[in-house]
Amino acid sequence: MAPMGIRLSPLGVAVLGLLALGLLYHLYAGFLAGRLGLSSLPGVGGESGAAEVDLRELLAASVAAAGAGGAEVKRVREEGALGERRKEAGGEAPEKLTRGDLASNRKMVRLLRGAFPTLQINSEEHLDGDDQEIIPWDRTIPEDIKKQVQPNFVPADSITVWIDPLDATQEYTENLRQYVTTMVCAAVNGKPVIGVIHKPFTGYTAWAMVGGGANIKARSSYNEQTPTIIVSRSHEGKVKQVALQTFGNKTVIIKAGGSGYKVLSLLDVPEADQEKADVYIHVTFIKKWDICAGNAVLRALGGHMTTLAGEEIDYTGSVANEGGLIASINMNHKALLEKLPVQDKPSQN
Repeated sequence: MAPMGIRLSPLGVAVLGLLALGLLYHLYAGFLAGRLGLSSLPGVGGESGAAEVDLRELLAASVAAAGAGGAEVKRVREEGALGERRKEAGGEAPEKLTRGDLASNRKMVRLLRGAFPTLQINSEEHLDGDDQEIIPWDRTIPEDIKKQVQPNFVPADSITVWIDPLDATQEYTENLRQYVTTMVCAAVNGKPVIGVIHKPFTGYTAWAMVGGGANIKARSSYNEQTPTIIVSRSHEGKVKQVALQTFGNKTVIIKAGGSGYKVLSLLDVPEADQEKADVYIHVTFIKKWDICAGNAVLRALGGHMTTLAGEEIDYTGSVANEGGLIASINMNHKALLEKLPVQDKPSQN
């Protein structure tokens, strides 16, 4: 007999047992949901428990960041108060800095850090240490990325992000808007994998992911014998000599600003003011945030960007690429390298 004269029928015992099981299931489900929710956060989770990032999400966020930065670049230019000044030289040739550079940098870095707090991000400009605001990203993946790119998780510590918040600052101050871009690149184990190049004043964005997809393609034909060479406006004399030695007096030289613009000149960009070239050559010191996005786009499309000595550029460690560069697509890149004259160590001017 039960205490207090209460009898427990077999049905009552069964009901109590089911209630107890239901309570245990509820507690376990809540615990499991918490674990799954945690593992779905950027930079957290993975089967091994190591921090991982979905490259498809990172590509989508990079497109959003480049667009957000570009909006700031355009806004400052149209307001007309650029706040132009010289950066501290630090042993290198002095460069210009504007409010557009800083406003774009803030938007791009804050958006990507908010979405992927564990990633190493290298940017041309620096943030105010007291500014800790997070710029939200709504985690929307554009339809063109969804259709082409599958989720691809890699360890977060294998990724280095390179941001150029305003490429072609000199041209920006001269109101040569066609040359200006904002760029984001993600390298995995030092190899450029994600590239985004955005043109703020037209709204055009090119993106590509190695082994994933792209919204841009190569042109249908290139001239390998006497190619059109695109070079920096400030380095025309140095590159022209190399180009003429390499390809002969019939070689056409195009002067342009911004590495992003020069890479786009090798591709099929549907804009009237985008010049077309066959090869991009740079013979002086250049920073990795200037070239990483373009390198990734070319790699994704089967093209090449190497030092003038033919070495692949490693996007870890130092921010400097001291080996110059030559970039091409749908051409015999090795043959182009063999034509180049022997180079001295590139200068920083």
